Amino acid sequence: MSVWRKYSFITSLSLSLALLVAGCENKTSQCQRLIQVVNEGNALIDQNKGKQAVTSLQLSKDLEAINTSLEELKLADPKLKEYQSRFQKVFDNLSNGIAKAAKALAAAKTAEASPTGREKIKKARTDIDTALSAAAKTAGKESDTLMNDLNKYCSQSE
Repeated sequence: MSVWRKYSFITSLSLSLALLVAGCENKTSQCQRLIQVVNEGNALIDQNKGKQAVTSLQLSKDLEAINTSLEELKLADPKLKEYQSRFQKVFDNLSNGIAKAAKALAAAKTAEASPTGREKIKKARTDIDTALSAAAKTAGKESDTLMNDLNKYCSQSE
């Protein structure tokens, strides 16, 4: 057997084994990977509730990183892919809402003690309330519903 044929055979065998192993990942392990990333995102939110603007901006960036982690999961199960996509939207909405609120809080902190400054603070309060309320209502409820549905789906036998 020539050297080229040996390498060709070894490469083909390695590729076949890799595809076999990747294809053997069952629903349970895919569920565990998805739930782990979602739990990391939820833990970030819980740890940073009520923090200052700088922390909120960091939380927004951290949630973007969670979205990237979700995207990189490479799930095979079509239903899990759907959950993955929906969780990405939830974390994206939360990230955007938190970023808007953090920017409004930062703007309020730089307001001067003047009528214009008071207007700036008033507008910032409204922006903060609007951004956080919208994020909490839509993303919070959606996240809870999704997590319940995901847990039900993952607990079903394969």
